[in-house]
Amino acid sequence: ERERWQAAFLSNGDDFNWEKEWQNKSEDKLPDIDVSLKATVVLEQIVLASDVAHTMQHWLTYVKWNERLYKEMWAAYASGRAEKDPTEGWYKGEIGFFDGYIIPLATKLKECGVFGNAGDEYLGNALRNKAEWIEKGQAIVAEFEAKIKRKSDVDTCDAGTLRKGYHSTSCLMNK
Repeated sequence: ERERWQAAFLSNGDDFNWEKEWQNKSEDKLPDIDVSLKATVVLEQIVLASDVAHTMQHWLTYVKWNERLYKEMWAAYASGRAEKDPTEGWYKGEIGFFDGYIIPLATKLKECGVFGNAGDEYLGNALRNKAEWIEKGQAIVAEFEAKIKRKSDVDTCDAGTLRKGYHSTSCLMNK
């Protein structure tokens, strides 16, 4: 993937710049510019970003969707479909996810230039969300866990108990 990105957006080690690519080109020269690789690579990045877009949005949006994922993972654990309690490692896992996937992806979205100023916003939000997660994430994970445990103590969903005191995903998500 890295080689395809570099081939599409880097020229002789210099940062690629769409403005420079198209600047001063006459209309008869525009068809000579090979944009197919660039377009393919950009579309690949958009598809990757679509699944994790919440991480590049406002902090409250990020936390909202992070909690929903946590609940989903907890329900899988509680039902026996996952072996590990998601609480274990959730805080550190998010930091690693930002460093290893989200920030590099947001950087690529910015570098490709097709989003204009929004590319800067995506990267900025990702960096701010990571910093805020480092500061507040442990308390947030504790609250996620506390909510799940409080809910499971009083939950009476018709879905039935899957493991002592815990219920199905639909039960956890709809209460």
